Amino acid sequence: MIKSPVRLTAAVLAAGLIGVGGPVAYGALGDEAPSERAVGAAYLETSLFFGTAMPGGGEPVSDEQFHAFVDEVVTPQFPVGLTVQDGYGQYRDAHGVIERERSFELILLYPVAEYDANDPKIEDIREEYKKRFAQESVARVDDRTAVDF
Repeated sequence: MIKSPVRLTAAVLAAGLIGVGGPVAYGALGDEAPSERAVGAAYLETSLFFGTAMPGGGEPVSDEQFHAFVDEVVTPQFPVGLTVQDGYGQYRDAHGVIERERSFELILLYPVAEYDANDPKIEDIREEYKKRFAQESVARVDDRTAVDF
């Protein structure tokens, strides 16, 4: 039989190890863990990746066409602000072909509390781009971050 002080020591050590795993659980579950070094409020950063190659080899989406799309479709949904960056990427299409193309990255920042209101707007933007420019997909990445203006 194990003596009482040994049990107590084992219990304390076990509790300490469980406590160490706490921050890891936040990251694994996607919950926001408080950060001592984070500056700013809790925000979401959504990046959308828009390809420009047209199916069948037509002319790619031009700068003018993309900026008109941003003005007509994106800005009315997100008038507070956004960022557009030029890019170049590749992906494997539905037919297994690796497509290489110029792209645009659209970055949206908004408070975590606005996710439910913004999610359908973002999905509408993705669907409109696919429809307007005959695209197979528009990639989306959502990340939690801290933002200070």
